Amino acid sequence: MKQLKADIVVVSAGTAGLTAVVAAAELGAKVIAFEKAAVAGGAARMGMGPFAIESRLQYQNNVSLTREEAFRIFMDYTHWRVDARLVSDYINKSASTIEWLEKMGVEFIDAKAWWRGSYPTFHSIKGPSGRPGAGAGAAMTNALAQRAQELGAQIILETPVKKILKEKGRIVGVIAEDKDGETIQAKAKAVIIATGGFGDNTEMIKKYVGFEWGKDIFSMRIPGITGDGIRMAWEAGAAQDEMYMDLTCGIPGPAAGAPPTPGVISGLGAFHAPNLMVNLQGERFINEEIMVNATFVGNALVRQKNRCGFMIFDGAAKKYYEEKGLGYESVFGPSTKFDIDADIKKAIEQGHQNIFMANSLEELASKTGIDLAGLQKTVAGYNKACETGHDKILRKKAKYLKPVKQPKFYAGRYLPSGYGTRGGIKINYKTEVMTQDNEVIPGLYAAGVDANAIHGDTYMILFPGGGMGFALNSGRIAGENAAEYVKSLGK
Repeated sequence: MKQLKADIVVVSAGTAGLTAVVAAAELGAKVIAFEKAAVAGGAARMGMGPFAIESRLQYQNNVSLTREEAFRIFMDYTHWRVDARLVSDYINKSASTIEWLEKMGVEFIDAKAWWRGSYPTFHSIKGPSGRPGAGAGAAMTNALAQRAQELGAQIILETPVKKILKEKGRIVGVIAEDKDGETIQAKAKAVIIATGGFGDNTEMIKKYVGFEWGKDIFSMRIPGITGDGIRMAWEAGAAQDEMYMDLTCGIPGPAAGAPPTPGVISGLGAFHAPNLMVNLQGERFINEEIMVNATFVGNALVRQKNRCGFMIFDGAAKKYYEEKGLGYESVFGPSTKFDIDADIKKAIEQGHQNIFMANSLEELASKTGIDLAGLQKTVAGYNKACETGHDKILRKKAKYLKPVKQPKFYAGRYLPSGYGTRGGIKINYKTEVMTQDNEVIPGLYAAGVDANAIHGDTYMILFPGGGMGFALNSGRIAGENAAEYVKSLGK
């Protein structure tokens, strides 16, 4: 058995893990991180940018949102079911984290809102290509890994941790296994868990969240995110905290498990506009204006039969979208001109089974499985609301009321989608891991989505960038507190 020694061991070198490594090493701690993948960075390598409040970029853009206002909005949204002290510390630390990363060479292009109704908290990273967008986060994780190396921290790849060691109530290290199967015992005074949740563990998702992949939900699954840190924390005496799937929604692509069909570059975007949405009984269940908030729609979908809903519009609406564009009426904003019939035909030819065209409501019901009588009743009532400009059922604004009368009729089947899990390990505002009796386990910390101390049952989508933002800031908090804990123990 190979023997190693450090002040702090970090379990996984993803977003929260790398941040914890650098934060602890900057305070003089000797740090070893074990990462089971072949490269450090985790899911953030595919990400785009983190959350922050009162940052330099926000000041430059005259964003008036203050930390006090953000705290109130956050706590109202979560109904105070979260750790208020941690939420406050997270918000207060967020702007300094942007500056901290900038000193490492990370460039941020803008601070903006992600969807209409959200706040401009999303700080887009300038990626390796020189542009923002998916994959830009790799520039940030590369900078963190380089900084860790400069500080003398050790990141050991392709070496998963198997067990957290505990003696006389204190954490004393870990057992890991390298790619050649050799066992490594790393002694340490503190351990920080940052393994990214359990989004690729179908059994844990079914047991603790109640979803089955491919049946109830589809997702952007990240291989290897199997809840290892959560399991090891429980084995070390951690309390089980609330566990959720961060929900979004969309029309599944042609391949099993594919992400939602994009609507930015084609007429398929019309299915994201606030048209009429019904469930399999043919009944409305949301005010379709909330289509801009995919998290809320995802929450509503999981309550429906077969966890699905159908977005429906008619030939007149199709003509309107083709002539006027999508504009505000799509979550994606304005788009170029398109041919909806051609785009739908092409999508169906490519294997899409969740997009439908029909010459009558009867044919549409037959193709989709929607109850015909329920659909006809709902459409009649909805068309009357469109005529009067008053939706008595779900209170949709008159400007979004477009009748469903003129063939052809179009439908897109929506399913809830998960873009990550949250929770499992109970922590306090210092990110210290807690027992069932709310006692601290000395030397054990957890950061990122392995813990769910700030979001509750619904992801805080009003503040875009929150997933990456919490990983970064909780990682810093964990690294700093672990380093101070190690110092308190002396030699």
